[in-house]
Parts: sequence; structure tokens; C-alpha cells
Amino acid sequence: MSQALKPAPAGAPAEASNRVSLGLSNRLLARPEIGALVAAVVIFIFFLIVAPAFRSAPSFFTVLYQSSTIGIVAVGVGMLMIGGEFDLSAGVLVTAGGLFNALFCYNLGINLWVGAILSLVFCLAVGFLNGYLVMRTGIPSFLITLGTFFVLQGANLGVTKIVTGSVSSQNINQMDGYASLNWIFAHVFQIGPVQLSITVIWWLAFAVLSAYVLQRTRIGNWIYAVGGSAPSARAVGVPVKRVKIGLFMTVAFLGWFTGMHYLYNFNVLQAGNGVGNEFLYIIAAVVGGTLMTGGYGNSLGVAIGAFIFGMTSLCIVYAGWDPNWFRAFLGVMLLLAVLVNLYIKKLSTIRKVG
Repeated sequence: MSQALKPAPAGAPAEASNRVSLGLSNRLLARPEIGALVAAVVIFIFFLIVAPAFRSAPSFFTVLYQSSTIGIVAVGVGMLMIGGEFDLSAGVLVTAGGLFNALFCYNLGINLWVGAILSLVFCLAVGFLNGYLVMRTGIPSFLITLGTFFVLQGANLGVTKIVTGSVSSQNINQMDGYASLNWIFAHVFQIGPVQLSITVIWWLAFAVLSAYVLQRTRIGNWIYAVGGSAPSARAVGVPVKRVKIGLFMTVAFLGWFTGMHYLYNFNVLQAGNGVGNEFLYIIAAVVGGTLMTGGYGNSLGVAIGAFIFGMTSLCIVYAGWDPNWFRAFLGVMLLLAVLVNLYIKKLSTIRKVG
């Protein structure tokens, strides 16, 4: 005679449903970008209330443009930080790339495309040198790139002063190749009453590409591995040196790209520009959920962090407040982001262990 089946306890379906809901909730909270997303929504609503000028579509698209000028380089800086390194030369490298293109072509009278390509080679060489020195010497990237920062800052000012007699490049808007380069790096689309800068499109494209590389490719796995523990990654066959040098060169490429935008958007560049922007890139990455210890973060979070920067930097002005408070806000936001990121990382670790 077959044994009778025992009925399930009356509360079993509800308990199972609660466990599933709790698991989904923990997985959601453990995502690196969730803290930045919540912060972005709160800040967005807050400025909608206190800054009436922010409620118009043109103002929102201006915020997107401001975010993109930081967000493009922040994508590369975020990947580099996930890989366990920093680049303090990224801000001045943006200016160096643009100055190289402008000064070289104007003074030799050659097509701007030639200067743009040579400028790219120069920036990639700087990125390679940063990565090579970090891996070759074992000196922390903070110190190596700080040295590069001072070299580039001095060269930007010194070379520009020698070549032009001032601290700004010449106007290049009448030179061969300007029109096509301006379209690629600084075109503005008119969409009804609003203007959409092409940099916003490039920013989102780079963020999506970075997210795909990090989440869907072997290289992405390598980046997380070297950021978590380089010796362990090396022990399982990850090419640590190539990965880290590649990350520095990625930052250099995106720095060059942003430098091209500034040059072809404004037609001239001030040699002292870019100083301090390296911290904005790092802040965007940290606010977006990237741990400064490496091995944790994603590109979506970095993009949200850049949007928070663009939103607050302009909305403080829209609200009629003293813009000098913006730096204080950045400091507070950075400290809060570090605390939130550590808490979310702890949740993620608990979930994996459980």
C-alpha cells in the first residue's frame, strides 16, 4: 500500500515567497550603482522643488552636457579604479591632448586631422608610460601619475607660452579639417526647443561599451580579478601587466577624446585648464559605487555619479545659491558615498557567503 502524501504546511507558500522576495531585495541592494541611483533620484526631486529654472527641458539637456564632459573620462577612470589603480594626470592630459593638436597644426600649417591623430598617439604613449612605470617599479599609481600630472601641467603652460607668447592656443576654426572634426567632437543637434550635444551620445556609448566589457567579456573578468587581488589573478594566469597598462591607456584615450571636444567646441584652449578635474572623475566613480580599494563597481554607477555631478554643479546656480558651496557639497557627497559603498559591499559579501 502506497504511503499517503503529507500535506504541506499552511504557511509554506508564504514563507517561500518571502524568502524569494528577500533574496531579490538583497541582490538589488548589493548592486554597486543602487546607492548612486537613489541619491540621483533624491537630488533630482530636491532641485525640481528648489530650482524652478531646472524644470525646463533646455536646462535638463544642459545638465546632460555638463555631465558628459566629466562622464566620458570618468568611464575610463572607473574601470581603472576597479582594476585597483588611480590616474591623477587625467585632468591635465585632457588639456595636453587638445593643445598638442592646436599648436602643432597651427604653427606648421597642416591639416587638423594629422594633429588629431598625432595627439592621440601622444596621449596613448602617456597612458602606456604611466602603466608601465607602475608595473615595472611597483611604486603606487598615485605617486607615478602625480609626477605625470606635474610634468604635463608645466609642459602645457611652458610650451604654450613659448609657441604663442601667451597661455592660450590660437583659434583654429579656419583651418583645414576643422569642419569634420567639429562635427565628430562638438556637434549640437537641434531637437525642437532643446539642443543635444554629441558628447552626451558619446558618453552614453562609452558607458554602454564599458559595461559590456566589464560584465560580458573575459577582459572584464580580468579587470575585476586584478583589482581584487593582483597576485591571485596572476597565479591563475591573468596577464596582470597587460590589463593594467591597457586600463591606463583607456583613460588616456578618453582624455584625448574629451580634449578634442574642448578644442573643437571652443576653438581655443587655455593651457591651465584641467587642473583639479582628475578629482572630479574619481568622485564620479566613487559616488557611482566604485570602491577605492579596487575589484568592485560598474560603468552604470559611474555614469550616474557623473550625472549627479552635472546636476548639482548647475542646479546650485539655478537655485540662486552661492556656487562656492559646490565644493563643500562634493566633499560631503564623497564621504557619504564611501560609507554607502562599504555597506553595499558588505551586503554583497554576506549574500555570496549565504
